[in-house]
Amino acid sequence: MSSVAPASASGPTHELSSREQRGNIARLTTAQALAGANSVVVYATGAIVGDMLAPDKALATLPISIFVVGMAACIMPAGAIARRHGRRAAFLAGTGCGVLVGLLAAAAIILSSFWLFCLATFFGGAYAAVVLSFRFAAADGVSPALRARALSFVMGGGVVAGVVGPQLVTHTMYLWQPHMFAATFLVQAAVAALSAVVLLGVRLPAPTPAEVAKGRPLSVIARQPLFITAVICGAVSYMLMNFLMTAAPLAMHICGHSQENANLGLQWHVIAMYAPSFFTGRLIVRFGAGRIVAAGLLLTGLSAAVGLTGVDVANFWLTLILLGVGWNFGFVGASALVLECHRPEEKTRVQSLNDFVVFGTMAVGSFASGGLLAAYDWDTVLWVSFVPLALAVLVLAGTASRARQRA
Repeated sequence: MSSVAPASASGPTHELSSREQRGNIARLTTAQALAGANSVVVYATGAIVGDMLAPDKALATLPISIFVVGMAACIMPAGAIARRHGRRAAFLAGTGCGVLVGLLAAAAIILSSFWLFCLATFFGGAYAAVVLSFRFAAADGVSPALRARALSFVMGGGVVAGVVGPQLVTHTMYLWQPHMFAATFLVQAAVAALSAVVLLGVRLPAPTPAEVAKGRPLSVIARQPLFITAVICGAVSYMLMNFLMTAAPLAMHICGHSQENANLGLQWHVIAMYAPSFFTGRLIVRFGAGRIVAAGLLLTGLSAAVGLTGVDVANFWLTLILLGVGWNFGFVGASALVLECHRPEEKTRVQSLNDFVVFGTMAVGSFASGGLLAAYDWDTVLWVSFVPLALAVLVLAGTASRARQRA
């Protein structure tokens, strides 16, 4: 399946010098590490703060769901900014949202305003949406043979976020009594500002006239079987990761586990999400993106199965670790497939469409997760996760079968 010649290789494109490529990758990886703390802080605290502030306990996970809505809603506008003014302009707009989420969330906690906290997490989602475009930016100006590795390496910056984010929560959550987590969000705002400084040095090819002209209609591109497969597998991988990760901290709280244990579980989950990125690109080159996506879906299923075996701390931690690795293989592999579906001048539009579908689907999963946990229990959340997983496996198998028949 991944032996198809990359569509992105066709047509003229400006290739950056080796020094510029290395500089961009280093800065994007660093920014990924710093910006990743935003998502970790929201996921680690969102349901807990929601439980503290919500007028109805059933709304406890709504702030995290709003975070995901913010991601979906801001994908296309961020892509439009990148297409017209360059990716760096979109990056800086995103980091502005990152500062805003910290300030608004701290104010919401101090004022005990649930709805202001939800507004804050919406801006957090906007920031996260822009951050996820870093992976595609890493492939800009890079030869087609190296794009999957560049994309994967930048995702590896999330390893640092996996350590910094939970520790930031642990060491700041009680600093401003009696406003638990207020100091956490103020520090998160400062980290977002630092990320903006790092991104100022990114040098990427300017939008070309062809790119501004948009290329083929999206309807034509979106009908490609490979693109459909990439979108479905990416959406399911991300939705299930968010579906389970949204519920896990609150489920641990309900089961009597400490916030520190929940923070540590989330830390190892985020490390597991991003650490494989340092070699996922090489695995894609060697085995093909399709096989790596399949491995990711298998690991995600295994994570849910482990969760069903018990509610001890170890069960939650192992579930979150396997879920993280499964997400990495599934999402990075699917992102590599997207790179095979567009021409250079179409990249920002196609990548934005892919991410819009992924995060729109993810929002549905996030809302469903909180409702299922409130109405039923953690086991129900785990069992439901097998339904979209089966769909993704069937679609991927069908595409692989058609590729073998054409070979």
